[in-house]
Amino acid sequence: MGHNGKIKRIAINTGGGDAPGLNAVIRAVVVSALHKGYEVVGIRDGYNGLMKPEEYPDGGLVTLTRGKVRGITHLGGTILGTTNKGNPARYPTMGPDGKMFEKDRTDDLMKEFHEHKIDALVALGGDGSLGIANILAKKGLRVIGVPKTIDNDLDKTVITFGFDTAVSFSTECLDRLHSTASAHQRVMVVEVMGRYAGWIALNSGISGNADAILIPEIPYDIKKVAEALHKLPKRGKHYAIVMVAEGAKPVGGEVSVVSKELGRADKLGGAGERVARELEPLVGKECRTVVLGHLLRGGSPTTFDRLISLRFGAAAVRALDEGKSGVMVALDPPTVRYVPLDEVTSRMKTVPPACDTIVTGRDLGISFGD
Repeated sequence: MGHNGKIKRIAINTGGGDAPGLNAVIRAVVVSALHKGYEVVGIRDGYNGLMKPEEYPDGGLVTLTRGKVRGITHLGGTILGTTNKGNPARYPTMGPDGKMFEKDRTDDLMKEFHEHKIDALVALGGDGSLGIANILAKKGLRVIGVPKTIDNDLDKTVITFGFDTAVSFSTECLDRLHSTASAHQRVMVVEVMGRYAGWIALNSGISGNADAILIPEIPYDIKKVAEALHKLPKRGKHYAIVMVAEGAKPVGGEVSVVSKELGRADKLGGAGERVARELEPLVGKECRTVVLGHLLRGGSPTTFDRLISLRFGAAAVRALDEGKSGVMVALDPPTVRYVPLDEVTSRMKTVPPACDTIVTGRDLGISFGD
């Protein structure tokens, strides 16, 4: 965990899907590092700036000054760019036979850090990016991880930045859909991101008064969902909102996958469409699907997300200053603490089916399809 040795130059990178708050973390890291006398460089597009420098006009590395990070706290996305392809530990490489295979190129990456005299890395990312960061830490690079995912599925931190913004926007969309669903007396099926965790669907579904919420953690029976919707007209409600997480799956069935590709995670999609298609004949009402998808990733971070992003960024530099490595900064209200990367990447944080929010949903008469 501990590392001695003077730091002169630190690098920062952002990997995986983008999330509101990334720029706020970048700003906090840069300003607090410069304040402590470190030089800071940003790596373009995950590790691509080091792995494929020839593809960038600036050689893939950008010197981060105060001027470069001024006024970026409120911006969505990431000024460094990001990618969920080209994992250095499973790098898509062409073999002598012309076939593609996955090759471990982390040693090449370590050489690049060494050649550019980079003493430490602050890696912003989800489980995939932090898994790579963990490999680099084990190979001797000083690494501090910062948890980033709108899905909130990282273990050992109460929350990740980007999640609050995604949930707030998803809830706002549900508010708008109530009025149009009510006007047409139809069923609106709303699909949200979250991969194999149902946090976004659950939190925004309850906050936005959905009638049914289908999440990966509770496999659903479409007939039970239909039964729940049949009860609504008796209560004087002639429309319905069904919230579906992209990783939701029927009892005994599989998640809906659009594509598989070398060196990256499966692409999920079609869960909402499947629910609408199966539900329509059962409820005898028109079912329309709305996929919020990437809308949840973009836009300006909420105050909550800005604040934890700035706290995480400053804490990452403090961790380096204290000689730490191979750890992730985590929110453990009211403090920020450091957790070994090994512990973070070993399991995914999914919704406990008996948690208070689900109990609340059941008390409010929301169907979870079980």
